Amino acid sequence: MISIRRRLFIALLAATGMVWLSAVIWIQYSTRQEVSHVLDRRLEESARMVASLIGRQGLPGAVHDPQAGVAGVLGPDEPLFSRQLVCQVWGLDGSLKSESAGAPSEPLAAEAASGFSQREIRTETGPQQWRVYTYVDEALGIRVMVGDALAMRDGLVSGVVMGLLAPALLILPALALLIWLGVGRGLQPLSEFARLLRARSAQDLRPLPTKWVPRELSPMIGALNGLFARVEGQREREQDFTAFAAHELKTPLAGLKTQAQIAKMAPDEETRAHALRQILRGVERTDRLARQLLDLTAAEASEQPTGPCPKLGSIVKDVLRDLRDMAALRGITLRLELQSETEMACVGSLLAPALRNLVENALQASPEGEEVVLTAAVKDDALLLCVADRGPGIPDEDRPKITERFFRGGRPKSGTGSGLGLSIVEATALRLGGSLTLAPRADGGEEARLALPLRFQ
Repeated sequence: MISIRRRLFIALLAATGMVWLSAVIWIQYSTRQEVSHVLDRRLEESARMVASLIGRQGLPGAVHDPQAGVAGVLGPDEPLFSRQLVCQVWGLDGSLKSESAGAPSEPLAAEAASGFSQREIRTETGPQQWRVYTYVDEALGIRVMVGDALAMRDGLVSGVVMGLLAPALLILPALALLIWLGVGRGLQPLSEFARLLRARSAQDLRPLPTKWVPRELSPMIGALNGLFARVEGQREREQDFTAFAAHELKTPLAGLKTQAQIAKMAPDEETRAHALRQILRGVERTDRLARQLLDLTAAEASEQPTGPCPKLGSIVKDVLRDLRDMAALRGITLRLELQSETEMACVGSLLAPALRNLVENALQASPEGEEVVLTAAVKDDALLLCVADRGPGIPDEDRPKITERFFRGGRPKSGTGSGLGLSIVEATALRLGGSLTLAPRADGGEEARLALPLRFQ
């Protein structure tokens, strides 16, 4: 990819070249106009001067004498103009009275009236376009024609333009060098900024200094400082997550080790059986924690899950089938209220672990003999999933933190919960473009409402 310095250099050099080219075109046009005006006045003045001299001195004796009369009068000390300016004196009767050296044999102007005209005249070097001024003096009975070649005028204009272009072409390399150095100097803050970033370690997430920063770099540095702050926050959350996960895994593993030692040294079969049951509970708890950690990682992953979009009906039935044994062991009834129009709603594959955690939380919170109800309905163009229980509910002081990782409120840490269930549900809701709401029920218990965008296939 082309560098910014080279891009600016090319843009500035091209802009300078365009300005110069425009200036040359304008100078050429204006010079041509001025030269034409000046030379036209010269032709007119020369013709009037010849007529005035003839009126005073009379016509020369030799009509075709190249050294006589008008040629001598029109011989200024300017070689270029003297070679190109010619004159003819014609009588009103159409006879040639006199001419200057180098004048053509045919009349310079085809028109007999006074004024300017242009005509192609054959000369020794070939046909040329001439600019002619004709002056008619009725009193003297003469018609004076003075002309010059347009090629001479073009040569004057080209000389002026080349006089401007030649120094410009010589200056162009120096100007290009100055532009290159100036652009490099102007981009020096970017180089300093890159050097500052290269010198930083991967662990250094402090904000970049904003003092004495060019105005153009301020938005970039502000965005980078915001990114550093978000990365630092994410890193702190990951460190907390790792520490909490290690702590939560350490407790059941320590219990498993203890119960295994008890089973090994048990004096009777009853003690060994009790230890084995405790080991089984510890394995189940560890398995659930590991599964929840994987679910949370999947919910917070940046990649979108691939594959076909599952239907709500199949997800709900699979979740309830998996939790039916757990509900039976606790003496709790699972009831499903799934409307027919919502059964075919298309939902993300991440919804299954989120819904499973909601139902598990409701089962753990519900006392024996109660009922957990899962309903699905459509409201305000959104799919609304509700999981309701008759447990003790969430204390008001715990509600602001209830969806934080590993937060279990007033429950003892020796319980079966890990404090990840609602974190998984909230992360999943955000990934699917929905929201999670927790509210107490009128007759006791808690109701979790998961609202998701409604889609059908």
